[in-house]
Formats: sequence, structure tokens, C-alpha cells
Amino acid sequence: MGEYSSTETDGNLFVVTIERPERMNALHPPGNAELAEAFDEFENNPDLWVAIITGEGDRAFCAGNDLRHQAEGGEMTGQPTTGFGGLTARWDLNKPVIAAVNGVAMGGGFEIALACDLIVASDNARFALPEPKVGLAALAGGVHRLPRQIGLKNAMGMMLTGRHVPAAEGKELGFVNEVVAPENLMARARDWATMILECSPMSIRATKEAAYKGFEEGGVRAAHEKRYDAVHALRKSEDFVEGPLAFSEKRAPEWKGR
Repeated sequence: MGEYSSTETDGNLFVVTIERPERMNALHPPGNAELAEAFDEFENNPDLWVAIITGEGDRAFCAGNDLRHQAEGGEMTGQPTTGFGGLTARWDLNKPVIAAVNGVAMGGGFEIALACDLIVASDNARFALPEPKVGLAALAGGVHRLPRQIGLKNAMGMMLTGRHVPAAEGKELGFVNEVVAPENLMARARDWATMILECSPMSIRATKEAAYKGFEEGGVRAAHEKRYDAVHALRKSEDFVEGPLAFSEKRAPEWKGR
């Protein structure tokens, strides 16, 4: 357990909890650095296949950058190269991450959630990129991710106003996968993780890499013909043999993740 966060390992699942409830789980450089270390562990441990990130308590997932820490002259150096929350600039992470959003996800907190692959939100969750209201901009990937996830006009409607969007509207817009009662949030996030864990982790990594890096190409053909390292690794893996074999033998596959 760290000073500003905690981690839990449950088989192949890794759960990260931001623990600054007195600051609505807002993050300062030491908190970001601690989360970066947690996700370094997730990325580099071959036995960890899926992660969930959430915030302590039911008021906030993460209220973004700790502006009070900054205004009070707190140390602002030491920000991790992997971005806000150790996630927003982790461009080559092929393992899936689920955001379990409980309460407020504002600014950098929303950017953390947007950097995840799935968002499960409690029905009291609210999302916003309010940086322009305090003379800033959502430059931890938010201004780029949100338009790609919900379309330009919907995204500009949020980004140019800084307005708060409730979880139900977030699902309607398309950046939230599921809205649940607060008491069911972590159980449903774990359900999503379990469904992913039933699949080959090699296949999941190939799927994630091809989907995201394919967006960097100019069209479907270019994306299809691009070489993806995780796809190459899948085709050379034990899982690539085990999947069809288990299907033919009418049994559950025993994934190795290699």
C-alpha cells in the first residue's frame, strides 16, 4: 500500500485505488508518480492481465489536478512520463484497463477514465473537462480522446463549456459502457474483468493494439495491412494453439498468456 493509493492482486486481476478522499482523490505529482509505479507493475508483470482503477469513497473517482496543492506552492516536479495518473501517456499498454467511476471524474480524472478501455459508472457519477474555466486546457489527452470516442460536435459541446455530464448521459453519448447503482459498482467492474479474463490474454492484447494503433492510419486498408507486434506475438503463442484445441476437445481453454 502506498501513501496516496493502494493495489490489490486477485489472480490475474489488478485493482488500483486512488486514496486521497480528503482532496476528492485529486492528484498531485507524488500521487501521479505513485500511480505510475503501480501501472508499471501491471504492465511488466506477465501474470497480471486486466486492471481496474477506482477512487476511494463514493464522492469522487478523481477530481483531477490538485489545484490547491499547486496554488499553495507545493512541489510540482516529478510528474511521470506516463502521464496523469500514470496512464494518460502510457501509449503502448496493450493490457486492458477498466475505470470504475464512483462520483466525480473531472479534468484529469476524466482524462484517466478516457485513457481506460471501458468505463463502468455509478449512477451518481459526473464527468467534465472544466479546465477552460480555470484558464487551463485538457491536455493530458482529453481534447484528443473525447472527440474520437463520441464525435466532434458532442465533444466540443462538453469541452467548450466545461459542463458536467451525468453518467446516464455519458452512456447515451457513448463514453460510458454501463451505469449501475453505487453499491454494485465494483462488482460490475469485476464482472467485466471476468469476461475479459475468459478470453486469451494474447488475443486481448492483439485486439487492443490493432484497434488503437489502427486509428493512426488513414483508412481501413492501411490499418488492416499495418504490422502489429501483439498480433505477431499471438500467432507465435501457446494460446494460439490452445484455443482451437480446447474448442475441438469441448473443454475450457487453459490460457498461458504467452
